Amino acid sequence: MKKLNIITIVLVVFGIQFSFAQVKDENIGSEVVNIVKPYTPTISDAFKVKETPVLEDEEEQKKEPIQYNIFSFPVASTFTPAKGKAAGVDKTEKEKLYNNYATLGFGNYPTINAELFITQNLSRSNYVGGMLRHLSSQGGIKDLVLDDKFYNTSLDVTYGVRERDMSWNVDLGVKNQIYNWYGLPTETIFFDDATIAGIDSKQTYNTIALGGKMSFKDGIFNDASMQFKRFSDGLDSGENRFFIKPNFDFDVMSQKVKADFVVDYVGGSFDRMYDVDSELKYSTIIAGTRPSILYQQDDLSVQIGAGVYYATAKINGESDGKIFVYPNIKASYKLVGDILVAYAGAEGDLEQNSYADFVDQNPFVSPTMFIAPTDNKYDLYVGMKGKLANSVAFNVRISNKNQADRALFVSNEFNPAYGNTNGYAYGNSFGVVYDDLNTLSVFGELKADFSKNVTFGINGTYNNYSTDTQAEAWNLPQLKIGSTIDFDINEKWYAGANVFFVGERKDLISVQDDLTINPGTFTTTEVTLDSYFDLNAHVGYKYNARLTAFLKGNNLANQQYKRWANFPVQGIQVLLGANYKFDF
Repeated sequence: MKKLNIITIVLVVFGIQFSFAQVKDENIGSEVVNIVKPYTPTISDAFKVKETPVLEDEEEQKKEPIQYNIFSFPVASTFTPAKGKAAGVDKTEKEKLYNNYATLGFGNYPTINAELFITQNLSRSNYVGGMLRHLSSQGGIKDLVLDDKFYNTSLDVTYGVRERDMSWNVDLGVKNQIYNWYGLPTETIFFDDATIAGIDSKQTYNTIALGGKMSFKDGIFNDASMQFKRFSDGLDSGENRFFIKPNFDFDVMSQKVKADFVVDYVGGSFDRMYDVDSELKYSTIIAGTRPSILYQQDDLSVQIGAGVYYATAKINGESDGKIFVYPNIKASYKLVGDILVAYAGAEGDLEQNSYADFVDQNPFVSPTMFIAPTDNKYDLYVGMKGKLANSVAFNVRISNKNQADRALFVSNEFNPAYGNTNGYAYGNSFGVVYDDLNTLSVFGELKADFSKNVTFGINGTYNNYSTDTQAEAWNLPQLKIGSTIDFDINEKWYAGANVFFVGERKDLISVQDDLTINPGTFTTTEVTLDSYFDLNAHVGYKYNARLTAFLKGNNLANQQYKRWANFPVQGIQVLLGANYKFDF
């Protein structure tokens, strides 16, 4: 114990002496440090300090027992908790699609409209289908002296095969049409009762067509179509047409090359010419190709090509052959994605005309026409299309089209000196004249889907015509406007309407110099056909998934306008019917 006290005293004295030395001289001076080994720091292993807490209370606190008493009493209540139900998303029931349907409707003038469509899968790849259509009216237009009834019945059947790498189908169609040349010009020519009673204004058209299509998913042979059609009428006229159109496409250095080929033949005969009692025979064969290459980079797309055709035509034994070359250039550039796209092009083509095509455009033509192709030299256009909003699309275009031998419908003259007593020879039919035509057009279109239940569209075209030998572009309007709207009122009801406006047209008609003199003298006079608009509407009720009733109204403005000179149309037309869908 004494040794410990001595050591303690010595250390205290030594410490006091050392502290005084530090106060006296704070300058520790300079020392030289020699480094004999590079500094290699190391990190020692970590360890956790273990501490055991020590309780200051030597005795643990005792738990106090607590007693809980619930004071309950009965309460009268009629409340019964409902069973819980998991929340879910309501699913819209998917509408069942049917493969077949039948439509039948009846209207005034008495009108019948019927359709039957049937399709059936014979296996996983084979199918067969058919369509039967009928539309007829017993007529009844006011102030007519000739019958104005018409019938239109057609039947089409098809058989097809759909494989993974190819598909093909064969089609057979027959059609029967009955029209009347009812547009007798009684306002400008005097016809006595005996003459009117002797006019047989009925004309019948019959068509039978056999054709097919095939397409391939791989290889350079893309698709092909062909058809043979026999067209005849009730006045011993007949026409045959056959065409085959194979198409090829393949890639060359990442660019798509396309080549379309065509061989198109049409030939027929008429029993007589309009002014001469002599048979008229005609035939035209066109063979050609339209090769092109498509270049695409970013927002630019350019198609460059040309069309080359050879055509030979024969009329009453006299033949002529010629080579035609046309531009085939298209370009588009996305200025702002799909919102704004500019496009332009220069295109041309050799258009095959036929008796059947003219009847489709105007069923009141006479079977006395010269049939020749139209040389569409070029169609230069520039335009812009895009979207004004997500659901509103637009398209505007300006074009200049140049055509040689453009077919124009013009009223046939009435001249008893021709000795033609057929039902079309009283100024109540139309022929065609050919002329070079230049057309400057401005076109605009707007389409909108206001919602999934409402769609709207409007378009308009203004044309400025320049002819070569003819005084006017006969029966071609300068202005055409059309608009449509369709909407679903609810799950059961739907409706829609369309309206179109057609501007004035020019035509040539025969006028009797003095209506009191019979037979008289006649002159050909230019007339202006009034512009007109037509309002059509429909409404339908879906009774169930299969049965739907509908009501249609045509020409609701009740304008008995003249689509063609001396041919007024029916007034207000109402059609009531039903549509039934089914499966076998």
